[in-house]
Amino acid sequence: MSGWVRVGVAAVAMSALVPLGPPAEASAAAGAAKPAQQAKPIKQAKPVNCSRAKCIALTFDDGPGPHTARLLDTLKKNGVRVTFFLVGEQVERRPSVVRRMAREGHEIANHTYSHPRLTELGVDEIVSEIKRGKAAIRKVTKRQPEMLRPPYGLTDERVEALAGAQGQAVMLWSSSSRDWELRRSDLIVKRALKLARRDGIMLLHDIVPGTVRAMPKLLKELRKRGYTVVTVSEARRGKLPGPGERWPAR
Repeated sequence: MSGWVRVGVAAVAMSALVPLGPPAEASAAAGAAKPAQQAKPIKQAKPVNCSRAKCIALTFDDGPGPHTARLLDTLKKNGVRVTFFLVGEQVERRPSVVRRMAREGHEIANHTYSHPRLTELGVDEIVSEIKRGKAAIRKVTKRQPEMLRPPYGLTDERVEALAGAQGQAVMLWSSSSRDWELRRSDLIVKRALKLARRDGIMLLHDIVPGTVRAMPKLLKELRKRGYTVVTVSEARRGKLPGPGERWPAR
């Protein structure tokens, strides 16, 4: 896999847009927890040294959704931390789930506010999507997300320059489970194991029920193969691309 590429803000120009077309996801959830319990942070696991360990980063897009809390239960039971690329609208619908992610040590990043195809949008719309997604996460977690994953992985120099102006690196993936297409847990596990590579960054979706059901088996099988599941930052040894840079490079 190659390195990453920096695109200057000056590259924001009038490029032609390619029409495509978007999905969305919605639902509501609530939950009241005792203030004392909510405020108490969970003891964090020690950081993993991926220079020595056989690491793989699992990343989950499009949430938080109706099944995310169950996924968090599985991750906690297995002592695993992952990276969530969250949609701002869904963060606003399920803030308690997002607070739990942060409390349990997961990495949280930006997946825009409403999950549009950024390459179809005008400059002001792209900026709004990035800023509003980032603001929704910051409001709930009190942390500034450093990474943007454009919906569908659709990006270009213009999107990357605008992300850079907002202090966001563009983080894609090295392998995709295609879980939204496969749906069945056994098929998701089979494909994920086939694609697993050391220091890989795998795309999954916590809004896909089959993915959440697949996780206990997938984590068990990855462990058997010697993998340690980590966040994107851990897999990259803390060396994330800078604002306006993309990984992997074209």
